Amino acid sequence: MASLIESCWLYLITHFSEFQLATVGTFLIHESVFFLSGLPSIYFERSGLFSKYKIQKKANTSEAQEKCILRLILYHVCVNLPVMLISYPTFRFMGLRSSLPLPHWTVIVSQIIFYFILEDFVFYWGHRILHTKWLYKHVHSVHHEYATPFGLTSEYAHPAEILFLGFATVVGPALTGPHLFTLWLWMILRVLETVEAHSGYHFPWSPSNFLPLYGGADFHDYHHRVLYTKSGNYSSTFIYMDWLFGTDKGYRKIKALEEVEGKNY
Repeated sequence: MASLIESCWLYLITHFSEFQLATVGTFLIHESVFFLSGLPSIYFERSGLFSKYKIQKKANTSEAQEKCILRLILYHVCVNLPVMLISYPTFRFMGLRSSLPLPHWTVIVSQIIFYFILEDFVFYWGHRILHTKWLYKHVHSVHHEYATPFGLTSEYAHPAEILFLGFATVVGPALTGPHLFTLWLWMILRVLETVEAHSGYHFPWSPSNFLPLYGGADFHDYHHRVLYTKSGNYSSTFIYMDWLFGTDKGYRKIKALEEVEGKNY
């Protein structure tokens, strides 16, 4: 498997420049993973498939879903792609490389764990700041237009928020200067996580049923359906920050009541 991956990587770096891979390549991978993982929740919602696992019984209209998709394409092309192009020299300066050999798996795993921990910390405070009155009204309210989220709403946000909270995702890689392979893997995992958290479905196989401190769809869905001043649940992937600062108390209270009610039936 390792030799196959290295052969594929050799083909990429032989036929494309590092700039092309780090910018256009990153953009294409992001778009592919994002839309392929996010579109199924739209189909589930429209068809009623897996309805018993849907967290909220409300459903978005076709018009609302289409508005989200069109706005995402606009933002991705006009905001995300230019940022990737402009930020490449900075990442290169910080140590980004694409050459062989690929980093050892222990390096990849340790860096990605570090990225998750740091991203959770930075995202929590950035997200909490966005729930202050002025910033929520003028910036973050765009993301909360969808009180019943579906996968693609994970990146539906005001351009200022895209840049502001996007910093949480890139600060780890910027500090470590990773191999491009590691950066791509981190991006793929982060996209899959945020799409799952906004999917609106809690399945028996959802990661939150198996990974300690993982938030997931049920945790984040509460954040979308409660008034912004009382929502809490600001965490990104793992919920240790909400636990430490007590901003998940409302959610925990609701879950405790649901558990008691469930035992009574």
